[in-house]
Amino acid sequence: MANNMYICGDEATVEANDDDATNRTRRGYLKGVLGVGVAGAGVRLGTGVGAASSSDTTDLFAEYDRVYDVVEAGADNTGGQPINDVLERLRGDNTLLVFPPGRYLMDRQFRFSGFEQFGLVGNDATLVPASYHDFEGPQYRLFRLGVHYAPGTDIRFEGFEVDFTADDTGIRVIDALASKRLQVRDVDVIGHHDSGTWGPGRFCVTDEDGVGIVERFRAPDGGAWVDETPNDGNLWKGPSGIVANVHNHGELTFRDCELGGFPDNGLYASGGTGKIVVDGGLYKNSDTANIRLGGEGSEIRNATVIVDDNRPQDVNQRAIRLENGTDLSVRDTDIRIPSVNGHALTVMNTCESTWIQDVRISMAGDRVKHGIVVSPEAGETTIYRTAIDMNTPGGYGIKLADSTRTARVNCENVKITGDVGDEGARSAIFCARDNVRLSMVTVDQTGAPHRRAVENVADDCKIYGGEYVASERPICNYGDGLRVEGTYAESADGYYALYLYDPSRDAYIKQSTLANGIYDKSEDELRAWGNEF
Repeated sequence: MANNMYICGDEATVEANDDDATNRTRRGYLKGVLGVGVAGAGVRLGTGVGAASSSDTTDLFAEYDRVYDVVEAGADNTGGQPINDVLERLRGDNTLLVFPPGRYLMDRQFRFSGFEQFGLVGNDATLVPASYHDFEGPQYRLFRLGVHYAPGTDIRFEGFEVDFTADDTGIRVIDALASKRLQVRDVDVIGHHDSGTWGPGRFCVTDEDGVGIVERFRAPDGGAWVDETPNDGNLWKGPSGIVANVHNHGELTFRDCELGGFPDNGLYASGGTGKIVVDGGLYKNSDTANIRLGGEGSEIRNATVIVDDNRPQDVNQRAIRLENGTDLSVRDTDIRIPSVNGHALTVMNTCESTWIQDVRISMAGDRVKHGIVVSPEAGETTIYRTAIDMNTPGGYGIKLADSTRTARVNCENVKITGDVGDEGARSAIFCARDNVRLSMVTVDQTGAPHRRAVENVADDCKIYGGEYVASERPICNYGDGLRVEGTYAESADGYYALYLYDPSRDAYIKQSTLANGIYDKSEDELRAWGNEF
């Protein structure tokens, strides 16, 4: 950049081609920064809460032509007077606004669009939104940086605490649309979002080569249902935590974020075609879905989803909902639902291909819900090296819904356990979809009298290897073309291991150990070889 100015109060000027003047200005702004504690106490630059080195601070400031200390420029950092007028006076292209320690009241939206580079960085700075009743104009946002028809090219927003602890507060902290680079880090929302307005964050990257990172954005206290807020009647259900529903280009990553219970999704990262990565983080107790993911090649990895609180209005607190995309994946993720009120993971109809690997699911509670549900029109789906433990009155560990599609569902090295009942859905695996392969699957569910391991009502189901132990009937088949090879199956209560019901045909059972034998009512002669009973 030609100019590098740290500006306290009235704007200083530097000749663009005067190197000595530029160097003197850099020394001046660093002295000013150290004087107000920005570098000394540590601007948070993506390394977590704590001190950043002065060299990190210098590198950051060097990216911008102008660096303003908002307090030196006239902003009140005691929380007594709104700072909007000062921010609007300072905003400009290639500009960074630095917030020293203190509390900053905002009573209307700050909007800036169509810029090349703009940033706001806090150092132990707390943003305080006015209450719903005192907020001027549309009660939607604190910061609106970029819009669809005029996004910002490069946006930075880092190092702020946001105070929602007062009654009837809660607002979208930042709505950011960047074409090339988006950086949002270390935003801590404290308090319950009880105004009924939009949730804390919305983010989008607009260009094919654009990249965005939202890191350590935390709103652990969640939000109120709109009918319990002063905005009742003006919003459906209530706020979502973070929204990325129009991200159609580039790549956007949510890393180590944390969201509590919101009424209308936790992380709503679906609706666009761009790639979204959810890397780490904790997502708890939101309705509809705690993570709702879509896009081309989008993925969840290393995340934790917990549902342990069911509010009266919560009717469907799914952990993860996948939709609207190709090559979606969930990897190395923990789903813990001790108070079950929704399925653990749903692959929706609009998923063209999905990979689920190293996912650990535990479910408990007094409702019948399922572990993994693959919807009828979903495309090819693989569930690999995944464990599902169920302690509920009933439910399917895996439900493969009735479908006319022949895209394969593969379940390999999957383990389904738990003291689960036989209310309603009584099978560990329910298969109503053709062309399914179960390879090296283990089922051990013997806690209720009528529990089954696999119930297949579709054609061309193949079972290779694995162990199927259930209290009642381990393997029940109604479809054509069943293949069972190298498999162990046993009923804890002495039933047959395998049931072939009318109208099943063309079953072939090979080199399997089937305790108590086969119950055969199929329509043609059973083909079997090398089995033990």
